[in-house]
Amino acid sequence: MTASQACFVWYELMTTDMEAAKAFYTKVVGWGTQDVSGPGIPYILFTAGGATISGLTDLSDEARQMGAKPSWIGYVGVKDVDAATERVATLGGAVLVPPQQIPNVSRFSIVTDPQKATLALLKWLKPGREQPGELDSPGRIGWHELLAADSEKALAFYRELFGWGKVEAEIDAPKTYQLFSAGGQTAGSIFTKPPSLPIPHWLYYFNITDIDAAAKRVTAGGGKILHGPIEVPVGGRMVQCADPQGAVFALVGERKFTAPGYFERVAVGDRPAAQTATSSGAAGFTGKWFGPRK
Repeated sequence: MTASQACFVWYELMTTDMEAAKAFYTKVVGWGTQDVSGPGIPYILFTAGGATISGLTDLSDEARQMGAKPSWIGYVGVKDVDAATERVATLGGAVLVPPQQIPNVSRFSIVTDPQKATLALLKWLKPGREQPGELDSPGRIGWHELLAADSEKALAFYRELFGWGKVEAEIDAPKTYQLFSAGGQTAGSIFTKPPSLPIPHWLYYFNITDIDAAAKRVTAGGGKILHGPIEVPVGGRMVQCADPQGAVFALVGERKFTAPGYFERVAVGDRPAAQTATSSGAAGFTGKWFGPRK
């Protein structure tokens, strides 16, 4: 696989109110927008620094009737969407949307891993459509965190599917938390979620310069703060949020690239209830940093 394959190459928000979502994220994250809608297919691009970062589209009536809620989904680049989709099923996952083609743009499918976390597979049909910039670029999705039912089994699945590898922390870390590499760089973490949290899902972290100001914009725009802001290394901060339509996302303040998710374990009862995470790899952890530093 090339460097762009087996990496997250695109992100998309499927929502119930596109105009409200567009207004919210442009204010909170500072993204620009570009309307590329086609006949009967509403679609907006979010941009940063002149580069396209992610897409915004409507949650279909069919999906709503099946119980789908507004959410962010990440697309992993693959060489052959059809073969990779078949491989997902062979490894115990499920196919939600079989391979489809957007003429002159891409071929994609939407799948779940064996623990029911959703993601998409993508192959651009034109060259030069790789995700731009480094992981710590402003406005970029800089970290990918999977809240899994079983981190070891989840990593085994993604290793077989994409070739993702383990990244060792600087000191011993619990087996329930694992950094992973994709395309030759540390790209995220897989975390065994507490039983109290919802079903397994991917959480995406957006790079923000001033995290505290952004958190205020979240609430001012009708969103919710689920956890934080809390301190992370190199003076940065992170916060987990939900937008006004209920899609969950996270923000990370200006920092040198490093994992935003892992802290030294302490008993939840040893700290105020307000400091207990509701969703993320920071749940049940606080204080000392264990992730890699660059």
